[in-house]
Amino acid sequence: MMTPGLRRLTLGLLVLGGVCAVLGDVGLVATEPGSELLRLFQGLLMPDFLATERLFEALFATVAFALLGVTLGAVVGAMLAPLYHHRLVRYGCGLLRSVHELFWALLLMQLFGLSGLTGVLALAIPFSAMFARIYSDLLAQAPATVEQALPYQTRWLDRLLYGRLAPMWPALASYTRYRFECAIRSATVLGFLGLPTLGFYLESAFRQGFYAQGGALLWLLLLLIGTLRWWGRPAPLLLLLVLSLWWLPPVVWPGGQWIVQFLTEGIWPAPLLQGDWAGLWQWASGLFPLAADGLVNTLLVSGLALAISLVLTLLQWPWASRSVMGHASIVGQGVLLFGRSLPELWLAFVLMLVLGPSALPAALALALHNGALVAFLTAREADRLTLRPDAPRGWNRHHYELLPRVYPGMVNLLMYRFESMVRETAMMGMLGIATLGFYVDSAFELFRFDEAMALILLSGLLNLLVEGVCRRALSTR
Repeated sequence: MMTPGLRRLTLGLLVLGGVCAVLGDVGLVATEPGSELLRLFQGLLMPDFLATERLFEALFATVAFALLGVTLGAVVGAMLAPLYHHRLVRYGCGLLRSVHELFWALLLMQLFGLSGLTGVLALAIPFSAMFARIYSDLLAQAPATVEQALPYQTRWLDRLLYGRLAPMWPALASYTRYRFECAIRSATVLGFLGLPTLGFYLESAFRQGFYAQGGALLWLLLLLIGTLRWWGRPAPLLLLLVLSLWWLPPVVWPGGQWIVQFLTEGIWPAPLLQGDWAGLWQWASGLFPLAADGLVNTLLVSGLALAISLVLTLLQWPWASRSVMGHASIVGQGVLLFGRSLPELWLAFVLMLVLGPSALPAALALALHNGALVAFLTAREADRLTLRPDAPRGWNRHHYELLPRVYPGMVNLLMYRFESMVRETAMMGMLGIATLGFYVDSAFELFRFDEAMALILLSGLLNLLVEGVCRRALSTR
């Protein structure tokens, strides 16, 4: 039975969605989206796999960036995990992971250009902070009896390896595989900036209306993620890692003087470096309207996306549950695989072609992706539950047996994903939607690196605030 706190939280999410829909720009701009949708579906049903040049290079580049970014992030995250209880490490990791990979890529492009190092570091920096947090949480959940069984004189490193790492290794490996799947989507999105991944050719094809070519690339991305459980094993991944290191193009370093100048002068407001406090106030006053507009629009789009995600999750998860649908659940699982494998930025890009430029495509894209992901996890959790021998079947089982038991966990997952939605919403500005990412991208195009850095920091602080609010909401329900 739903507790009063959970009922209030659910009602609050739905009210939040309604308020965001009223205040946000969610109107339909396109006059005849039907014809464009028809062409899009025709391209998906009749893909042209021979239209893209260097197709296999794009596939390999996507996997290489993802694998190198995850490997470097996992190594750094593993080193930070034992230190995560220190406040400085915890807050530093929180700020690093709150900045989207595309923002890191835009920043690193000023130093290394469109190089392999830009793509790898753009993934590795936020992923290392994510790994540090999750690895630390998982190691803290290790059974105390295993560590207590070790001799008293055992060194701290051996206690960590045998008392915590060994019992939790399956959970650590499972999360690392999940993060690799996320990295494939993120590496695809890096192609929107010009890096030679699948996203570069996807954007070009759909922007020009070549839907058959874009459909082929999309099916390849789904195939890449859908078959990860078979090819993403240690031996093939080790071979791919070696090939990725060999493939990674050499980095043309811009020179130490430019790096130092960029980090010490380029990203800082000139009045601050000169000690001109009146000038600094004038600089901040000019930036404030842009930051406020981007901040408000980011919250409106992400709030609407959260409410729609809740509705879509409730509608989708029963169709993918074996306990409800039996063998027919494979169809629902396929639909959820399709939804959770597509990068949100690409989904928003396609929806904007159909619905026109507004906040609605961004909110729908975020809701479709996150709703499918949470629905998949909820269905899997429902199938793990132990049922009574006399439990009802079919939809009565869903209504009276499964839904009351999985709903609290489903809401927890949605609130956890809300932080990710805010990150992705800020990045949606690169498609022209007036979120924080729109002003960040504009600042980089105008070489106003100080304004771009300030807006990126604001985006990171917003994510930290949202994370704290979500944690508080879950603790009081």
